[in-house]
Amino acid sequence: MHIASQFKPAWWAKNPHLQTIFADWLTNTEQAIGINERLELDDGDFLDVVWTTAIDADYKGPLVVVFHGLEGSIKSHYVHRLLSLCERMNWPAVMMHFRGCSGEPNRLSRAYHSGETSDARFFLELLTKRYPCATLFAAGYSLGGNMLLKYLGEYVDDPLLKGAVAISPPLSLSACEERLKSGFSRVYQQHLLSRMKLNLHKKIALIPQLSQQLAGDQHLTSITDFRSFDQQVTAVLHGFESADDYYQKCSAMQYLKRIKVPSLIIHASDDPFMTQAVIPKLEQLSAAITYELSEHGGHVGFISGKYPWRAEFYLDQRIIEYFKSIYIGLNEA
Repeated sequence: MHIASQFKPAWWAKNPHLQTIFADWLTNTEQAIGINERLELDDGDFLDVVWTTAIDADYKGPLVVVFHGLEGSIKSHYVHRLLSLCERMNWPAVMMHFRGCSGEPNRLSRAYHSGETSDARFFLELLTKRYPCATLFAAGYSLGGNMLLKYLGEYVDDPLLKGAVAISPPLSLSACEERLKSGFSRVYQQHLLSRMKLNLHKKIALIPQLSQQLAGDQHLTSITDFRSFDQQVTAVLHGFESADDYYQKCSAMQYLKRIKVPSLIIHASDDPFMTQAVIPKLEQLSAAITYELSEHGGHVGFISGKYPWRAEFYLDQRIIEYFKSIYIGLNEA
C-alpha cells in the first residue's frame, strides 16, 4: 500500500542537495561504535561486521541488521546514527560491510554490487544459528536497500527476517544511472566513482592478475561514469553479459510483488539519485509492502528540526518505529 509521509523538512534544508549533503555534515561519526568481527567465508574471502554490543546465544529480543549503501561503511552517517539509536534503546544491532568496504580490500577479484544477495544470506543464516531466539530485522540504505528487497524477493519462503526497511533504494538501476549523468547529480557520481576507482586500483595492487582480467589497468582510465564502470568492471567480475544485463537482473522493482515479509520502502520525490521511474505503482507492490513517499528528503537525507545545530533525523526514528510495531504485533499474536 501507499501511505503519505509524515516527514516535514527543515526550513533551512528543503533543497534536495542540502538534504543529501547536510545529513553527512551534521552527523558526528568520529566516535567509535561497537565491536569488530571478521567472518571467514567458504570461498576464501571475508566479511567485516560491526556490533553495537555482544549478546548471549539465548538472547530473546529484536536484533537489527544494517546494510550500507554504495562505498558505505561504519563511517556512513546513516549507519552511525541508526546504530547509535539502537544502542541507546538497548536493541543490539550489527552492520555488515560489503566485501572491500571495511577499509581493507577483499581477497578475491569479485566484490559486491546492487544485486549481490549471497553474502547477506550467509550472514543472516549465521545470525539465525547463533541466536535462534532473536527476532531479526534489517534496514538497507540505497544500494543496500535495493539488495535487501531483491533478497526478500528471492528467499520468499525462508527470509529469516521478520521485518525490513529500505531507504532510498534505486529500484530501477538503469533509470538511476541516467539520472546521475545530469545536472548537479553528476557531482555525486564523480565523488562515488573516484572512490570506486581508487579502491579498484588498490585491489589491483594486491591482485595483479585482476588488471589483465579487466583488459589492463590503463583501460580503466576510460571509465567516466557508472555505466562504463559497470560495463568494464561490475559485469566482468560478477558474470553479467553487460551493464544493461546487470541493471536488468539486479533492479529490485521486479521482485517487489513477491515479497511476503512486512517491509517499508521510503523514498523522496526530489531524490537527486532517482527519477519517477523508481517510484513503484500500487500494482507492483505485494500486500506486505508499505510504500512511503515524501515530497522532500533528498537521498538518505530526511532532515528536520528548527536549526542546523539542533537537526533531527526522521529516518532513524521511523525505522525503529516500524520495527517496534512489528515486534509488538508478533508478541501479541
